[in-house]
Amino acid sequence: MNRTIETRAAPPSFSDYSQAVEVPAHARTVYVSGQVGAELDGTIPEDMAAQHELAWKNVLAILEAAAMEKTDIVDVFAIVTDRAGVPVFREVRDRMLGGHLACSTIMIAGLASPDWKVEIAVRAARAE
Repeated sequence: MNRTIETRAAPPSFSDYSQAVEVPAHARTVYVSGQVGAELDGTIPEDMAAQHELAWKNVLAILEAAAMEKTDIVDVFAIVTDRAGVPVFREVRDRMLGGHLACSTIMIAGLASPDWKVEIAVRAARAE
């Protein structure tokens, strides 16, 4: 089982994420490439919140295909293209993870397509 680590010797998390997560020895790991807010047919909605929802749904679908669950997520790395996307990312992440606290990093930068507003990559681990 992955173990969250929190310490008062470092600043607390700025939102709902863990300062660190320890993965047990010999755990099976999955690295999910950055997922964007695309429908299965490749359609990209213009709405920022819709893109965030779809990106998370795509991440969770890939984890399911790997026989993992959202509670196996150890680390989240997200890129948003605008500061206005930060609170949207946090709200959708918190809702999609349902209280599960993983490590989380968010960066504001451009993405490969000007239509994309968010890209989310995760690392997951599960003790076998």
